[in-house]
Amino acid sequence: MRIRATVAAVSGALALSALAVPAAQADDGRSWTVDHGVTAPQPSAGEKTKRSFAATQADDAKITSAVVNGGKPIVVGTKSKQTVPYTVTATDDSGIAGAAVFIWIGSSVDDENSFGFGPNEKSVSCKVVNATTTTCKGTITLDPGLMLNSDATWWRVGAAAGANDGQELERDAVSKVRVQRFSKLTVNASPEPVKKGKTITVTGKLTRANWDTGTYKGYSKQAVKLQFKKKGAKSYTTVKTVKTSSTGTLKTTVKASADGTWRYSFAGTPSTPAVSAKGDYLDVK
Repeated sequence: MRIRATVAAVSGALALSALAVPAAQADDGRSWTVDHGVTAPQPSAGEKTKRSFAATQADDAKITSAVVNGGKPIVVGTKSKQTVPYTVTATDDSGIAGAAVFIWIGSSVDDENSFGFGPNEKSVSCKVVNATTTTCKGTITLDPGLMLNSDATWWRVGAAAGANDGQELERDAVSKVRVQRFSKLTVNASPEPVKKGKTITVTGKLTRANWDTGTYKGYSKQAVKLQFKKKGAKSYTTVKTVKTSSTGTLKTTVKASADGTWRYSFAGTPSTPAVSAKGDYLDVK
């Protein structure tokens, strides 16, 4: 089952409803239907002929931009739904009644193997920029319970809008946004306290959200920096680079030289955001 987002622009205000609907299942057991239902205000009987003639002269309604989460990656964990903002701008000679955004992955919004999320009900507000242009804002919520690990990739940002003269339009790919699997990183430096010049062992673990199982799993074979911040210093210095094991664990040894804080720091990958462990302070005698 997927979420069908229905978007209706009525009398200059955007009305939204999100309906869960049955759909044909794809090979991975998931499917969705995208039905935005953007409906522009309907002209009165006396205006129909005039507007119909105008539409034959120029179909000038345009969605000029659509941005989700300010263009930054959307990071999703395993349990909590992640709500992010979007902004969409559309223009038409008659003015814009309303607009909304959806995000999706797949070859086509009509393909049964595609997947997406639509705008949240009651989240949309629109502001008239000028006589022809309107910008609408709202939110989209991603549910990790509906996601697979393969969804950690670029998603297309689509948008739908309705003009005051009755024109309705949809662009399936106005822009794109990356979706990533939330990451965690730990560190422990021991023994503590330790004598100066003695060997200390620094362990840790890098994990990330596994949407297939709804748990956190170790991220294997990843380069992670071991960093040290001497007592009184303002920043960390990289001491060495360590690779995670097949289960995401980290372990290395160094010589104790001074009081200070040790941490591991991961630069991130396209599917997984950067993360640094909360530092572990070590007292050197």
